[in-house]
Amino acid sequence: MPSLTTMTWREVRAAADAGGIALCPIGSQEQHAEALPMGTDTMLATACVDRALDLLGAADPQVVRAPALPFGHSPHHLFAAAISLSAPTLSAVLADLLDSLAESGFRRILLVNGHGGNEEIMRLAVKRFALRAEVAVGACSYWSLGESPHHPGHAGEFETSLLLAAHPELVRSPVPRRTPVDPPALFDRPPYPGLTVERHGEWARVGGQTDDPSGADPETGARLLAERATALAEAIRAFHHATAQE
Repeated sequence: MPSLTTMTWREVRAAADAGGIALCPIGSQEQHAEALPMGTDTMLATACVDRALDLLGAADPQVVRAPALPFGHSPHHLFAAAISLSAPTLSAVLADLLDSLAESGFRRILLVNGHGGNEEIMRLAVKRFALRAEVAVGACSYWSLGESPHHPGHAGEFETSLLLAAHPELVRSPVPRRTPVDPPALFDRPPYPGLTVERHGEWARVGGQTDDPSGADPETGARLLAERATALAEAIRAFHHATAQE
């Protein structure tokens, strides 16, 4: 699939004029406990996007992949290390990104998120943008798509397995076992279904990790990555059919 980085401006305009979809991965730079690198979210979003685009064929929509946005909203990880954008800053960055793509001719844009802290801001950004611009804009987090969504946790078995499949050389070995924390963090296990609870210091108290990564393995990661990529490819097709101009 075409990459915005390697295309000329005329090629970009032609793709936009032909009804192509601009796709933008969004990640973060933040602590991922002892075994995973700071750029885990960006790399996993990118890996899922790239593999999903590989699944698209000649009969599928043209997708132009923008470079991944490597910074997100991560103030809850600054207790260890992170590069975090404030919520208003990330909202403004996404608005500028969407505005730039629309000015470049794209009328269909899809954001694919790799970090939980970005999700609410991203979804609000696309809602606001569609109110003022004549575009169709979609947003998703790669783990939440399809009939079998996942709860990814943070720096635990899900993310570690995925990175063992996508970038095994970046996972520190041996992967340390997480010591259970009692009581569990309220942000991860709320006291009542549907209730969001945040308490000061929770992320530092649990060591920036939601579950034990020591059972992760590359085979599970490969299966999960293939499943997530397939779901994303199907989401791209669905977005195309729902927004195609007659």
